[in-house]
Amino acid sequence: MLALVVAHLVLAGLLPLVSARSRPAAFAVAALPPSVALLWAFSQTGPALGGGVTESVAWAPALGLTLSFRLDALALVMIILVSGVGAVILVHSIGYFDRDSPQATRSAALLLAFAGAMLGLVLADDLLTLYVFWELTSIASFLLVGQGGERRAERRAAVQALLVTVFGGLAMLLGFVLLGQAAGTYRISEILADPPRGGLVPVALVLVLLGAFTKSAQLPFHPWLPAAMVAPTPVSAYLHAASMVKAGVYLVARLSPGFADLAVWWAPVVVVGLGTMLVGGWRALGETDLKKVLAFGTVSQLGFLMVLLGAGDRTAALAGAAMLLAHALFKAPLFLTVGTIDHATGTRDLRKLSGLRTALPGTAVAAALAAASMAGLPPLLGFIGKEAAFEAFVDEGGARGYLVAFGLLAGSMLTAAYSARFLWGAFATKPGVEATVVHHRPGALLTGPIWLCAVAGLVLGGAYVLVDLLVMPYAAAYPDEHGYHLALWHGFNIPLLFSALAIGGGLLLHRARATVDALSHHSPVDAQRGYRSTVDGVSRLALVVTGRLQAGSLPVYLGVILVTFILLPGVAAVVAGQWPADQPVYDALVQVPLALVVVVAALALTRSHRRFTAVLLVGVIGYGVGGLFIIDGAPDLALAQFLVETLSMVAFVFVLRRLPAHFTERRPTWLTRLPRLLIAAVGGITVAGIAVVLSAARVGPAVASGEFVRLAPEGAGANNVVSAIIVDFRALDTVGEIGVLFIAAAGVSSLVLATRYDTRRKRESGREQVSSGQSGPDHEREVLG
Repeated sequence: MLALVVAHLVLAGLLPLVSARSRPAAFAVAALPPSVALLWAFSQTGPALGGGVTESVAWAPALGLTLSFRLDALALVMIILVSGVGAVILVHSIGYFDRDSPQATRSAALLLAFAGAMLGLVLADDLLTLYVFWELTSIASFLLVGQGGERRAERRAAVQALLVTVFGGLAMLLGFVLLGQAAGTYRISEILADPPRGGLVPVALVLVLLGAFTKSAQLPFHPWLPAAMVAPTPVSAYLHAASMVKAGVYLVARLSPGFADLAVWWAPVVVVGLGTMLVGGWRALGETDLKKVLAFGTVSQLGFLMVLLGAGDRTAALAGAAMLLAHALFKAPLFLTVGTIDHATGTRDLRKLSGLRTALPGTAVAAALAAASMAGLPPLLGFIGKEAAFEAFVDEGGARGYLVAFGLLAGSMLTAAYSARFLWGAFATKPGVEATVVHHRPGALLTGPIWLCAVAGLVLGGAYVLVDLLVMPYAAAYPDEHGYHLALWHGFNIPLLFSALAIGGGLLLHRARATVDALSHHSPVDAQRGYRSTVDGVSRLALVVTGRLQAGSLPVYLGVILVTFILLPGVAAVVAGQWPADQPVYDALVQVPLALVVVVAALALTRSHRRFTAVLLVGVIGYGVGGLFIIDGAPDLALAQFLVETLSMVAFVFVLRRLPAHFTERRPTWLTRLPRLLIAAVGGITVAGIAVVLSAARVGPAVASGEFVRLAPEGAGANNVVSAIIVDFRALDTVGEIGVLFIAAAGVSSLVLATRYDTRRKRESGREQVSSGQSGPDHEREVLG
């Protein structure tokens, strides 16, 4: 499994070499790894539907970090989406992108890299492994939506998608850590086998759901998905219909068998999912861009999937897994249809399209087949999944069951309505609108993938037994109360009535589209406006905080650092730390006079009026601390301290030659001095207290320290462990630190020498304005004082 994921990523890095010779060939090559992954998954169907296929690779055994993968029924369904539908979309891209398209090169490589990241995500059996691939998909989505960044809409949409999904991902990471610590393991299969309860588990689950909601465009985070429609249509079809947006749904589906019995899990999922389904469906009825219609439809369908896979019911889980497959098989071809129409006519505006039913009859039939599955018409797979969804909550009964059932019915009416709106807008002959001219007749590479996915939805609807066998092992994680199985016909019952009402109600809504269009644009709540207000508010807050803190004052900077230290690690040490019961006041009597010298010098420093006196007192403090190091048995550290203090004093003396002898600032009053005194005193006490608490927390030698002691004589030929660490064990770190110091010294020297050069030229020429480097005259005058 790891080899398949790595193959995707490695080949993605090599694809630009192929694109340099032939861009169509790059998409053809990119379709190979997903195809191989799909074939491999099908070859493992038997074990996957049984106990599952597992694989682990330890990459940091001492820390217990492993790359763990598992192929089971749910992962197999997702691989059909990620690899199967992904390969079809990559083939479609060969005909979609022009041979000289600047988007083709980057899109081929990024789509393949995204496919590899999604494959790793759905196979991950470890929370941390899942998180790594989760964020890789966010990065790939950012690059694919933003493309080259030439257009402002692309940049804004890419940044919005990244901010929302990464914000949720970070919250989810914290939830993973809390959940893994509560369970004692980060292996997902082990967590589900014995789910933890109590403690911080509810907090962990809420944080995990937050990540799932942002990734799958749930309320109120959904606006990023319609905004991302600025991406090329194949990108939208793959990321925002078939694959990436289902990552959050997949996460809910993966964890629900262990936590769906908790109200803190199912209640947010059901409420947010129903709200998302209704809002997304309603917004789709007011859009005029065919991609936006499908985008808000995708938001609605994702809410539908959330409800099914998070409710904690066996029949609902069965319906959800079937709808996962059905959604990819009808939404991907519909997006590809929009790309084909745009490629052929140059527009996606349904108000300008007319008569394409006769101009593009093959595409129209395939799109109608896919839209019928989305609306829930038999004998397509979408109908089977929706009827199972109605069955789950009608059979459940009670307040929750009937509320969810009627909510799904209302959402399904909206689904049927925007399905009809899509077909009408794309292919109908509209009165008063001229027939749309087809400039480029779509070839087999554009229409073939549409037909393949649409026909697959029809075939699987008839072969519902195969779908039932595929998804039943996942649903079997829940108690079997009704013995329900997927089928085309369950007799005349309430779920069948709900299906008929959904279709009929949707057609009536579409017939009243003029009124619905007007109403859909009048909403008191706008999530996109809320996102912009949030971003603007954070920017204004950042400006205010930066203006207050970055004041150009060293005392302010030191005060902020000390206050932050007091509030964060200081409070944590007080709350969680433990003061040692046998803490001595001193270990050796000579420590007392040295400590008094340091304290007296520090107090005298605050009262000093002369700069030279202040420098000497700082030196006394440093030498006193060095003396304490000697007493504590660290002569090497004391020597370093003495050298630093001596060099610092020499540097200060050179600087003091150019400064006034006395401090020239106005002496502060007690009112302004008191906050400084309090911050300094509390900060010093906090540092001392944390040092005592942390030193007392160690009950035995650290593992790393023991290894350093053992390896120093043999590996480094040194008896001084500190020296061995600095010179040998952390040699690269030390070289890096030296490099940073060298760069800083070179920069300071350059500035000093440049100023001296400018001063000399000014004296020689007698002119006020001089020229050096690339600075202007005003900056030169500022440098020269």
